[in-house]
Amino acid sequence: MKHTPFSAKLLSIDCQKETARILHTLVESLRAFKRKGFVVGVSGGIDSSVTLALCTIALGTDRVLALQMPERHSAKDSLHLSDLAISHCQVKNIRHDISSTLESLGFYTHYDTIVQSIIPTYGKGWKSKIVFRGAVHAGHMPHFSIVAQSPLGDIVKHRLNYKPYLEIIAATNFKQRIRTMLEYYHADRNNFIVAGTPNLLEHDLGFFVKQGDGAADVKPIAHLYKSQVYQLAKYLELPNEIREQAPTTDTYSLAQGQDEFFFTLPYDKMDLCLLGKTKGYSPGEVAPVAGLTTDMVNNVYKDILSKKLAARYLHAPAITVGRSSV
Repeated sequence: MKHTPFSAKLLSIDCQKETARILHTLVESLRAFKRKGFVVGVSGGIDSSVTLALCTIALGTDRVLALQMPERHSAKDSLHLSDLAISHCQVKNIRHDISSTLESLGFYTHYDTIVQSIIPTYGKGWKSKIVFRGAVHAGHMPHFSIVAQSPLGDIVKHRLNYKPYLEIIAATNFKQRIRTMLEYYHADRNNFIVAGTPNLLEHDLGFFVKQGDGAADVKPIAHLYKSQVYQLAKYLELPNEIREQAPTTDTYSLAQGQDEFFFTLPYDKMDLCLLGKTKGYSPGEVAPVAGLTTDMVNNVYKDILSKKLAARYLHAPAITVGRSSV
């Protein structure tokens, strides 16, 4: 049977109905866990801002707590944007700067040492990030590189070998795990639960840290594509400045887009490719809508499969011997 022709319209949602469905789930999650409110880690990005707004609409302002958890490498506008979201929702907030915690763990020293082993001149005043070159274009082997910027603005780029890549990822994962630890501290002391903020792209393809930002009690937008989250943001009338901000990881000292680090494509194109693969559309059907070649979409499909396989570990619960009694 011939299915509906592929179109970007397939990503359109009825925001009123979708909001009502999410609000119902949020309220039911509190009943299931016998808790009375939500803690939301707010970065100022679209996902956390929408999650905060939804939680606030579900319960009112008194039963939602927003956490701001910046650190030394955070983008300068992160606090400004998260302030905007919190002010819009009119909820209580607590600000924890996690730099001192990261310092006590030796994160900054360890990170700099790893980068210096690749770029000897790297030091005070430098900024850096990891970038990923995927196999979207035929003939290009996927690999990671470290990109550094000197205090004078000069850019240095070196391909990363597997070991230093793992060292950097393991170290930066401290950030998400520390933030999650704080979220659960405040959830426990208030008898709240933690509302996670991943969208479908992140949740399905594994763009999160296990026992870090992947840990939550309810994930109200994990079924929504990124472009659908933007639709909700408009419907919920979030500030334009938040809605117009390009998605970032806000993990490294040098500005880093999510497409640079993980997805290889801007979110709107990645949404279309994931939707197409999930719904059984061929690369040839998706390509003209996504503005890509058929070969490129075919390569993205292969990358999606690879990421889904890797994400199994991230989603998997601990293995136990025998059957759980719970």
